[in-house]
Amino acid sequence: MKNKKPNVEQVWKQIEDDLVPRVRLSPTDCVVYFHLLRHTRLEEKLRLRFSIPWLARGTRLSTSAARWALRRLIAHGILRLVQRSKAGHLVEVRLPEEIRGARVGPIATRPLTSTRATDFEELDFLQHRALRRAIHAREGGRCFYCLSRLTVLTRCLDHVVPRIDLKDNSYRNLVSCCLECNSMKMGRPAADFLRWLHRERRLTSVELTARLRALDAVVAGKLRPPIPSQVHTRNHR
Repeated sequence: MKNKKPNVEQVWKQIEDDLVPRVRLSPTDCVVYFHLLRHTRLEEKLRLRFSIPWLARGTRLSTSAARWALRRLIAHGILRLVQRSKAGHLVEVRLPEEIRGARVGPIATRPLTSTRATDFEELDFLQHRALRRAIHAREGGRCFYCLSRLTVLTRCLDHVVPRIDLKDNSYRNLVSCCLECNSMKMGRPAADFLRWLHRERRLTSVELTARLRALDAVVAGKLRPPIPSQVHTRNHR
């Protein structure tokens, strides 16, 4: 798919001066983004199909680091996941000016609405009780990881990508889970923890496959939690 070649100098300035500080991209995220940008928009292409090993080799990262950087970029809307199959990932790479939802300023000072996509992407789901409940509701009363039944006393919220790696409290990076899984997972990436649960026979092979697919859907923004049509910050401080 052909696309007009952008002004490289302008794009670089937008990334360095605007995108990185607003979205708080890590050095690993930047390396992966620059590499994909190099093979798409700077070559007048909009999309690229690739495998994780190819991405890891090209960026000189481990496959795990490359995979999670990719998921973080998708979570931020910097990349759009078009398709994921055995042939690899097909992504649309966006320029800084095409990326929505990365505004400057504290989110909690604005009214929260679910009617505008950009506002929804900006919501901090840890700041407000109604939003925290929405994440729990999305998981249907079960732990996202081990699938055990949850109660108000046994549930909590967990970051898919640990906060030390990605300071993101959006619906793309939070899941409802049991206190036991939250304690055992600690700083591990969610996918690694799910595989550990499988090795410990806490999940069957079928359940593991389903959980990994659900994880991909959460990170890609395909599983929006149900929230009230309008929530005001002053009611939840």
